[in-house]
Amino acid sequence: QLVAYAPNADYQGVLPKAANGGVTARYYADETTMKLAVQNGEIDVAGRSLGATDIADLKKDDSVQVIEGPGGEIRYITFNLNTQPFGKTTGEADEAKALAVRQAAADLVDREELSTQVYNGTYTPLYSYVADGLSGANEALKGIYGDGNGGPDADKAAKALADAGVQTPVALQLQFNPDHYGAGSDDEYALIKQQLEATGLFQVNLQSTIWDQYSKARVNDEYPAYQLGWFPDYSDADNYLTPFFSPQSFVKNHYDNATVTDLITQQLSEADSTKRAEIIGQIQDDVAADLPTLPLLQGSQVAVAGKDVTGVTLDASFKFRYAPIAKG
Repeated sequence: QLVAYAPNADYQGVLPKAANGGVTARYYADETTMKLAVQNGEIDVAGRSLGATDIADLKKDDSVQVIEGPGGEIRYITFNLNTQPFGKTTGEADEAKALAVRQAAADLVDREELSTQVYNGTYTPLYSYVADGLSGANEALKGIYGDGNGGPDADKAAKALADAGVQTPVALQLQFNPDHYGAGSDDEYALIKQQLEATGLFQVNLQSTIWDQYSKARVNDEYPAYQLGWFPDYSDADNYLTPFFSPQSFVKNHYDNATVTDLITQQLSEADSTKRAEIIGQIQDDVAADLPTLPLLQGSQVAVAGKDVTGVTLDASFKFRYAPIAKG
């Protein structure tokens, strides 16, 4: 798939005129093919979907340059609040037990291990719902789950389940997608399964489904717990809140908290930046107590370009700018 862009000859804006005569963007379904294309000079810049192993290899390749910048991509587990263990439409529906299951999972997951063992540090631990670096972002999950410092705590997980009267091991169906969120998904979710099962508190049935089926099945309540990822549309905390936790959420996991909905509406219209950041922090705290989703990792922006390419800029806007790119 190709898309061609040409400079606007009539542009009179504040930014400099385009440094190139036009850009052709190509979509690659396979990240390995894209990696080879930039190494062989068939394309000038590759970005967004390269895996951790590919990036590590490319950093050793003298024929290309690796450019990094702050990233807003997040990876997380979604719980379907209707169909998860003890969910609202199951035969054993129990809100307290359902929450305890989510809490125990949050107590057991080891983000640092996922970051280092699966992604070589190209993704970093994420302890809240808004990407780190944005106004209002906090670490709402860090202090209340696991060991309080970001690590796992098996005893705490066991207590959460026992206090709610949940018998163990908890049978959990966990679904992931191998072809939409990068090649690391297989190893990522195999490790999550291992982390949850290591203490005997969970018995995880891990399954994968290709994207065409996955994207339909997840909104039809077929997956009690499942992988999702998010690339932001713009660099503002709201882009991690309204799409996820409002009544019109694309996640469609049956989460509904009237207080959170009201706070989301408030932050949209709050003109005072300090007050807005406080509201955004409160939203994260409230959602962390409910745990409809479990954030895991945040990715950085990475682009790989030929040595003769200049002007590739990756910044907190999360926008890939074509105009400054030049060659030669």
